[in-house]
Amino acid sequence: MSDEHASGAAQTAPTAGRMLAPGGDNAIAVTLGLLGDEWNLWILRHSFQGALRYRDWMSVGGISHAVLSARLAALTEAGLFDRVCYQERPARYEYRRTQCGHAVWPILLSVWSWELQWAPDEGILPSMRHSPCGHQFTPVTHCAACGRPASARDVVAEMGPSGGWTRSVPAASSRRRSSGAARPPRVLPHTMELLGNRWSAAMLGAAFFGAKRYSEFAERMQASPTIVADRLRTFLELGVLRESPSTARTDWVTYHLTEKGRAFFPVVLCMITWGQHWFPAPEGEAIVFTHTGCGRPFVPRLVCDHCETALEARTVSVEPRADQHLDKIPSAASPSR
Repeated sequence: MSDEHASGAAQTAPTAGRMLAPGGDNAIAVTLGLLGDEWNLWILRHSFQGALRYRDWMSVGGISHAVLSARLAALTEAGLFDRVCYQERPARYEYRRTQCGHAVWPILLSVWSWELQWAPDEGILPSMRHSPCGHQFTPVTHCAACGRPASARDVVAEMGPSGGWTRSVPAASSRRRSSGAARPPRVLPHTMELLGNRWSAAMLGAAFFGAKRYSEFAERMQASPTIVADRLRTFLELGVLRESPSTARTDWVTYHLTEKGRAFFPVVLCMITWGQHWFPAPEGEAIVFTHTGCGRPFVPRLVCDHCETALEARTVSVEPRADQHLDKIPSAASPSR
């Protein structure tokens, strides 16, 4: 039975994430568990396109009742949606984005921008136009404190009180694929290769924290040799890492982030910033970012590369290409409902 006809469940969920339990999964693990799931991203992007009721998502197609019901329940429990009854007999519900859910928009925008630049032929992506200046744009990451541009080289990351590799990798059970359901349209194929697998996410984090040798990846990921080797091979094929001869031994190689890999840093920044704001751990942050340019704590702000003003959901419009339909593209332009 579809969720639209379900009854007896709570109508609302927390409006702003939740405080995490001490010693358990930190904000990074929770964020990856929620936003490293392609169906969750699929549901969220259609929410920004106006999906509000169960049938709105089902009408797009490609998802089963069981998967949609489970994902909507998980996103509601996590505080990204409020489940509000709009009809009593039979009971029917709307899923309204909370502030926590609406705050996902910069993440979707940074993911879109990265995919458009680095995997342009693999997904179905829209053009975005910034209404204040009228230009199609690429978001640029600035430091919210000083207003200056900031790349991966301009930000220092250190483990915080709730950090640690074991606390930062989501449990396998939270990332399980759904059986018997079609996969979502491949609009974010490379992103899902980096975030849709718990070991890929761990390897990506290790790379950004400076791991270069196989042994360093294995130690930080705490994964089997087979898994480490498989993930390294995948990252090399994606062009996120490159091999170089080791200066220590001729039979060793080292692994380094490529320009494509470093360009994914805004996605990582936006995700961790979102997670640590909405899912704080009682011990403190999992990762502490510092902008080397001004020396202050780093909070990313996405600005238009043309007019350098901050980007907001209400000021960005979607312009599908001639060969696209709006229901097949990831949009983040609609205001919260």
